[in-house]
Amino acid sequence: MLIYTDNSLVDPWLVSQIVIENTRSQCPLVAVQPVLMHPYSVAKMVSTLGFLHNRRVFLNMVAGGFKNDLAALNDNTAHDQRYDRLVEYTQIIQRLLEGGAVTLAGQFYQVKDLHLSPRLSPELMPGILMSGSSEAGRTAAKKTGAIAIQYPEPPGNSEPTSPREHGPQGIRIGIVTRPSEEEAWQVALARFPGDRKGQLTRQMAQKVSDSVWHQRLSEIGKASANGGAPRASDVYWLHPFENYQTNCPYLVGSYDSVATELVRYMEHGNRTYILDIPVAEDEFSHTGRVFQIASQRAAS
Repeated sequence: MLIYTDNSLVDPWLVSQIVIENTRSQCPLVAVQPVLMHPYSVAKMVSTLGFLHNRRVFLNMVAGGFKNDLAALNDNTAHDQRYDRLVEYTQIIQRLLEGGAVTLAGQFYQVKDLHLSPRLSPELMPGILMSGSSEAGRTAAKKTGAIAIQYPEPPGNSEPTSPREHGPQGIRIGIVTRPSEEEAWQVALARFPGDRKGQLTRQMAQKVSDSVWHQRLSEIGKASANGGAPRASDVYWLHPFENYQTNCPYLVGSYDSVATELVRYMEHGNRTYILDIPVAEDEFSHTGRVFQIASQRAAS
């Protein structure tokens, strides 16, 4: 379960503690921003939660964030340099959790004979995820062994890739699906109505953002002809993104049509999927159904 971080939200580590205490097997995916915490503190959090609860934690390594948040923290580091910093940051965390003394004289971080206690059990080593929409992000993910997560374009916009060449990868996406196309679109349009204020906010956000994925989704939205009125053949839908109701594309349609698109993403090498926040528990059932269909098709 992805737990966000930015200047307007409660602390993600305290939220993770509550999640662990109230679930049996849920593994928090904690968003980690280098400006907010030293890598030693992150490693200490992971090892402490493992020691106290015998629970694995995942880390979503964040290079940037909202521009105003970064400015308020006096972080003026350029986009690609933020990923260089994130590599050093992530490698210190990984090496501390692996055990032994860590010494690094990097461009951004310097540590000498640094040890971590309590030691983390090897089976609780955290999974690492990282934004992979930009070239700098993909390079950083490959250097650290992280799963490169993208905000995907329509699957027909790019060629299939090999995870062996590019490392593990995945996508962040929302899904609204039902047995029929008509029912799915009724739910989607009711959940995400047009919002002029949201559209203006998105346009303002685009102007101040240096995120590659944000700019690219905005370009795709402008180029698409569907807007908020879907055609019968549409599955990939940017209307919620354009209206500032969410930050990822959506797949909308019947079980069959959404599963078909998911298979295409699987053929592109995506094995990890971060889903947008569900509005009700029954969404897990519908979404689980299309992943079951897609997995069976991909396997055959």
